[in-house]
Amino acid sequence: MSAKHPIIAITGSSGAGTTTVMRSFQHIFRREKVRAQIVEGDSFHKYNRAEMREEMRKQEAAGNLHFSHFGPDANLLGELEGLFRSYGASGSGKVRKYVHDASEAVEFGVEPGNFTEWKDIESGSDVMFYEGLHGGYADARVNVAAQVDLLVGVVPIINLEWIQKLHRDQVQRGYSQEAVMDTILRRMPDYVHHITPQFSRTHVNFQRVPTVDTSNPFIAKDIPSLDESMVVIRFADPHGIDFPYLLSMLHDSWMTRANSLVVPGGKMGLAMQLIFTPMILRLIDQKRRAT
Repeated sequence: MSAKHPIIAITGSSGAGTTTVMRSFQHIFRREKVRAQIVEGDSFHKYNRAEMREEMRKQEAAGNLHFSHFGPDANLLGELEGLFRSYGASGSGKVRKYVHDASEAVEFGVEPGNFTEWKDIESGSDVMFYEGLHGGYADARVNVAAQVDLLVGVVPIINLEWIQKLHRDQVQRGYSQEAVMDTILRRMPDYVHHITPQFSRTHVNFQRVPTVDTSNPFIAKDIPSLDESMVVIRFADPHGIDFPYLLSMLHDSWMTRANSLVVPGGKMGLAMQLIFTPMILRLIDQKRRAT
């Protein structure tokens, strides 16, 4: 953590909706003229797409049926912690890009499923912004979470998370339902041991709860819309949070605990704007005072 070079991280599993949250932050950055250095969690995977398939085959042959990107062994988490430390100390570090599809391949000149070369980040950014699987990761050797100034968890209830992943991987990536289900099952131990503990380290969690039947996510044809959902917002430390103001601005919202707010799903974007704008401005003010 660093007053001079603050770091914001959004953490959540594949299909959780972290990209939607990232867009809300980008709106704040643009409106408040905050220059953010973007870091994608996928860029800290240990293997490219072909290498990951081969490593999974090796792990399965050795009896490990649960090797996945959710676990530490498939990622460069020491390097991620090192980047955060370096940025916090001097605003410097190296990043790369994981190329997902053909459109990105044209832009970056690298075949899909591969990484670009590591390069120094540009100087002059106000904050570093990470979005991915491991922004709140910590174990006996690595503590990524300790380097983050504002850590946000995105945690839809598990059936909704599966529906979102099924829809994305089938519609956008062309995978079969059976292949997506196999991935969900393979990742489950790592999800339990390495993803869910991160949400106890976050400063704020957003958990979307659908108000329609999602009891069998594997037959759902559509993702429940925001208007078909409620969002539970939990603050690790409620001190300094102006709950009366939030309740007055977010109509049809209510508090369930001293640190928890429930808002209609359609107001999630507005809630993020109201909650995170002052937090980001506070980080920027601390940065200016420190420099």
